[in-house]
Amino acid sequence: MEIAYTAIAHATGGGRDGHIRSEDDRLDLDTRPPKEMGGSGEGTNPEQLFAAGYAACFLSAIHGTGKGLGLDTKDAQVSASVGIGPNGNGGYGLAVELDIFTPNVPAERRRELADAAHQVCPYSNATRGNIEVTLSLVD
Repeated sequence: MEIAYTAIAHATGGGRDGHIRSEDDRLDLDTRPPKEMGGSGEGTNPEQLFAAGYAACFLSAIHGTGKGLGLDTKDAQVSASVGIGPNGNGGYGLAVELDIFTPNVPAERRRELADAAHQVCPYSNATRGNIEVTLSLVD
């Protein structure tokens, strides 16, 4: 694979209870575990960042594949829900649900578009076979 871009980020402190910063300083945030995991919830957490990245990436894939399929993806939206919990093997795992809203795409073609985007999206390709990803079409 020929790399087109590399993002670099640094974590300091306690990881989930610490600080993150991108190499170019465009991202500069405190991280805190959510209250549900015993933290203060007073900062962002890795799951929120993953959800934001996946939602943005998948929306780009919707637009790109939609264009190739001759579909109008204007006003499309994607929401990503990222869950974390024990995986039963002593560690933790993730599960993702992508809510996909494509109001200008005919209802009978929405699943085709979502499935095609799921094949193109780098986040989907990275997670395939590793975590459960559910594609939900939203009216």
